Amino acid sequence: MKRLENKVAIVTGGGTGIGAGIVRRFAAEGARVCAVGRRQGPLEEVAASLPKGSVIPCPADVSKESDVERIIATALGLGSGLHILVNCGAVNYRGSVVDVPPGEWRKLIDVNLTGPFLTMHHAIPEMIKSGGGSIINIASVGGIRCIPEGTAYCASKAGLIMLTQQTAIDFGPQKIRCNAVCPGLVHSDMTDVGMRMKASDLKTDVEGAYLHAARNLPLQRAAVPDEIAPLCAYLASDESGFMTGSVLVIDGGISMLDAGMVEK
Repeated sequence: MKRLENKVAIVTGGGTGIGAGIVRRFAAEGARVCAVGRRQGPLEEVAASLPKGSVIPCPADVSKESDVERIIATALGLGSGLHILVNCGAVNYRGSVVDVPPGEWRKLIDVNLTGPFLTMHHAIPEMIKSGGGSIINIASVGGIRCIPEGTAYCASKAGLIMLTQQTAIDFGPQKIRCNAVCPGLVHSDMTDVGMRMKASDLKTDVEGAYLHAARNLPLQRAAVPDEIAPLCAYLASDESGFMTGSVLVIDGGISMLDAGMVEK
């Protein structure tokens, strides 16, 4: 039997990057997945690459409560109950506390922090009805250490880590586990935006920009989404049944280094 057989999962940010990698892995492990994202096209592409019926695309904005309620209803239509929630949807806006426009700050916090709050707010009662469940919040090494010009992003991810641990404390007795995963540099559509800007400055291509960004890391490369997904599959499965409130770093070694060593 596959590890996630007969499980129903919601994965936000499921159309691209880490989220798409998680959707693919969960489907391979036997779960039925409600894949959430702002754009229909990428969600349909992910679903089309997997066994028919294993993934249902659900275009939605997690910062809107009415959309979150629709996400939950869609997931509940996939099987008996709700067992897994992965909050992976996120946006980024680089800049210092002076440079970030207040409107962009609010938009980022709405997606990166309020979105996970809303999905957990509505998912947890359904998980309790299902006998328990696993919540996996995709945070970042930016939630545990500063990134230059990462004011809004780092603040949102630090908040997500605390929200994760608070949820683990509050709902452990109801058999709800909640853990955070903190990736480092990962190939994704969101990271590509910054890498294209860096590539222009360095007079190289996007892959060259990734290699430049990773040059001082122990592994000297960025991860690919499919390297993050197996950890999430483990956390979603019964194999991690005694893990909750954990903050798991998967970053190629960047968190071992001081900021000066990373940036030099």
